[in-house]
Formats: sequence, C-alpha cells, structure tokens
Amino acid sequence: MDSQNIFILGIESSCDDTAASVIYNGKILSNVIASQKIHEEYGGVVPELASRAHQQNIVPVVHQALKKAGVTKEELSAVAFTRGPGLMGSLLVGTSFAKSLAYGLNIPLIDVNHMQAHILAHYIDEEGFKKPPFPFLAMTISGGHTQIVKVNHYFDMEVIGETIDDAVGEAFDKSGKILGLGYPAGPEIDKRAKLGNPKAFKFTKPKVDGLNFSFSGLKTGILYFVQRETKVNPNFIKENLNDICASIQYTIIDILVDKLKKASKETGIKHIAIGGGVSANSGIRQALKDGEQKFEWTTYVPKFEYTTDNAAMIAIVGYLKYLEGNFTKQDIMASARLKI
Repeated sequence: MDSQNIFILGIESSCDDTAASVIYNGKILSNVIASQKIHEEYGGVVPELASRAHQQNIVPVVHQALKKAGVTKEELSAVAFTRGPGLMGSLLVGTSFAKSLAYGLNIPLIDVNHMQAHILAHYIDEEGFKKPPFPFLAMTISGGHTQIVKVNHYFDMEVIGETIDDAVGEAFDKSGKILGLGYPAGPEIDKRAKLGNPKAFKFTKPKVDGLNFSFSGLKTGILYFVQRETKVNPNFIKENLNDICASIQYTIIDILVDKLKKASKETGIKHIAIGGGVSANSGIRQALKDGEQKFEWTTYVPKFEYTTDNAAMIAIVGYLKYLEGNFTKQDIMASARLKI
C-alpha cells in the first residue's frame, strides 16, 4: 500500500456541528466546521433541527474542505466518518453521505468512534505539540461524556472510569442555566471564573466509588444554594456572579483532578492526555500544567481547534486505520450508543 500519498477526507456529524477535514500523511490540510446557532434559542441541542441543518451543510462543508486543501475528490485515498456515539439523526446524515461518496469514487470507507477520535487527535502532526507514548491515560470531557481511558495502543483502549449520571459539560451548562447565562454556558463560566475568587463559596463534592464520576448532586447543590441566597438577597447572583462561577469551576476541576490522581496512582501511568470540548476550559488546562509539578505528570493538551467536535480528529483516525488496512463495508450502520 502506498504510504507516501495518502489523502483522507474526514466527516463529523455526531451532534450539532457539520465538519469536514482533509489530512495528508498525518498533516491537516483543511478543517472546516459549520456550527448551528439555532440551538441557542432553546438552551440545548434539538435533535430534529440538528439533522436538518446537517443535510443543508454537508455538501458545502465537504466542498470547502477539499477546496481549502487544494485536493480533488479523485485524489482521495479513503473517506472516514463518525459512526457514533451521538444523535442518531445527525449521525445518519454523515454516514449516508460518506457511504455514497466512497461508493461513487470506488475508494475505501472507514468508520470512526467519536470518543476514540477525541483521544487520537493527539496524533495529528502539529508543530509544537507532542504525542503521548503508550500506555497513557486519557480523560475525555465533553457535553455528553466524562471518561478516564487507559490507552494501550491506537485501537486498544479501556474505559476505567466514567460518569454515572451527568457529563461534565452538562454540569457547566446546567449551572449556567441556574445563573441565567446563555447556552452553552461553559465558555462564559470560564471567562467569569478568571475574575472571581474560587474559594468564595464551597460546594460539596459527590462521593463516588473507584474512578467513576457523578455531577448531578453538585448541580442540585448549586441550585439549592442559589435559591437560598436569592431569598435573602434578590440581587445575589448579579452581585456575586464572578465568584459563583469561579467557585463552581474550581469544584468541577477538583473532582476531575482527584480522579485523575487516583487513576495515575492505581495504574502507575504518569502520561496524562485530555480531549473533548470541555478540555478547552482554561482552568482545566492550568490544573493539568500544575499536575506536572505536583505529581510529576507529563501532560498532553491538544490544539484548541481539535478539542471541540471537529473532523480533523476523524481524519487522523481514518489515516491510522488506513495504514492498517482497517476498512469497513457499505452495509455499516450508525450507532448512537457506540462504546470505545
């Protein structure tokens, strides 16, 4: 197999972003994302609206990705796409488009697990970013997922801890909703947290066995706290917003780092990588950097644009699978609850 000139088109449509990327021998040539603003009005992603928007966006997004990369579709070696997990309607759009394109061009089709892709985004050739050696621990944190994964090799991964209820992204968004912030609330909380005192208010951390997480209790605790304080002072949120945001963020990061410390101790692994949309959070990035000093970790944080849902991470997995000749058949189905 000619490993000199491999062009992979990656397609991502698991939630509300339609994305396409072209990778050439491990280097990203283009990474195009069409975001859907409509969901902001509803305070969350509306699946039916998301799949309709994907149908409108997918052809122009793929066209733009090829154009930006300076590659014709005839030059493509394979088409990689997100098979799952995600919203079924959204996944179906990307899956059927990828299948048709690969079939029409008579080139291999490669299915990609979205959660594996968040982890393997670390293997994109990017100047100034180091790649983690095996084995390493990966913490994937996003709106839908919170997991600690032991990564033995590219496609040999084991989930050793995960959330038993809400994901960390939901904890940020639901806390933001309680405070009257817009959706998604994570970036806004992060911004305000920098201006506030993280020790201003204390929230109880849930006690969960092993390496698993729970965030629903924290969310309820924040709700009761805000209700109690606003009864006394109706302007409580307005007067203390930065401090509340800083305290919420501090507590969430504390929960994540505690479990990472435990996982590192239990496995003896000191190479720690993060991925997923919430890894764009500046507090989490700082906490990992601090971990290098405190716990002698070597940490790996992906380039900002590879943290949220994007197709570059799908393309790199496509490239790694292509090198192994790991292709899929045309009768493959999207899977909303695909496991790592």
